[in-house]
Amino acid sequence: MALGAGESVSITGELPELATVAWRARADERSLRRADRLWTLSAIAHELPFLGTAVGLPLLDPVLLPVSVFALAFAWAIPELHAARGAGVLRAPRPRGAGVRGAPHVRDAAEPGAPRACGAGALGAPRATARSTVAERRALGLLGDLVDHETRQLLTATGMVLQRGRFGVWLVAPAGAVLVRPGGRRVQCYCVRVPDEGLPASDRVAHLLLALRADESGFATVANLSFSGAGWRLRRRLAPAARAGLTAATAAARAY
Repeated sequence: MALGAGESVSITGELPELATVAWRARADERSLRRADRLWTLSAIAHELPFLGTAVGLPLLDPVLLPVSVFALAFAWAIPELHAARGAGVLRAPRPRGAGVRGAPHVRDAAEPGAPRACGAGALGAPRATARSTVAERRALGLLGDLVDHETRQLLTATGMVLQRGRFGVWLVAPAGAVLVRPGGRRVQCYCVRVPDEGLPASDRVAHLLLALRADESGFATVANLSFSGAGWRLRRRLAPAARAGLTAATAAARAY
């Protein structure tokens, strides 16, 4: 789902993009817990047939042991693929010029029943220019003014911003955000994009951060949930910078 770069938050504090997903119930603590349970049940339902095959075939005939090994591999791969999709929201953008157009973007879910998942498509990436580099540095400086010193250090190191909220600790990146739930054991990955492809990556983060601060529930409603699961599973799929950001968010969430 996209957040309009030119739209302002209404006087009630609600995001105007909520009107484009009117069929979705507003996110709250109960709905987030329900999403966690549904993701867990879905993963179990996908893995059980392969696990049953892996256990049952050797009992029928030891010759089928290689097939059971393949079944175990499939059972292991399913949650890994889900985590890899979730990791896309923290994927580092390419350098400015190459980065803004090449950053991951989300398939818009503007129609009821549309899949709530990250898109991996990317447009052709032009070469970075000195002008685009200056724009990125200026945007990074303006984003730094929105956060405190500790968060600014994380921003400088990773390009991501940590934001504490009602639902947990958010790690905001150009292509979306990861919500680390209280206790730090469970994460939820949300795909959300700013439709203006010309914005520097730091401007995208600033836009998402302001929307999150204005209406956390609305942000979680508009964004597309792409993964819910254990933090350690997501961590394995991340680049070093994103892993450092997730570590900081997890540490903050453990204090909840």
